[in-house]
Amino acid sequence: MTGPARHQLFSYGTLQFREVQLARFGRLLEGTPDALPGHRMTYIAITDPDVIAASGTDRHPLVVASSDANEAVEGTVFSITDEELASADDYEVDDYARTRVVLRSGTKAWAYLEAPATPG
Repeated sequence: MTGPARHQLFSYGTLQFREVQLARFGRLLEGTPDALPGHRMTYIAITDPDVIAASGTDRHPLVVASSDANEAVEGTVFSITDEELASADDYEVDDYARTRVVLRSGTKAWAYLEAPATPG
């Protein structure tokens, strides 16, 4: 018998916070340090009151592609279940899009990166 499906999730921001993990997943996640090459970090203002309450801040990091291939964003890779991935999707606001990435270690993971701009 196999266990629940596992997903690798790369976090560079508030999903690394103890309080956010307990609020979203009901447990603390164990992770491994890694990095996302070819990207850089910026910050955005969050207005969702539930997200602000969980993270304790309205200023959240956002990863965008970099023109400098040597730049990289440091973070942590967590192994999570389908249900936890759905909870992470629910936590992230519309400024983020879950995207498949390859980390410095070669690990394929999901990461929440800058969402594509919508026309109009």
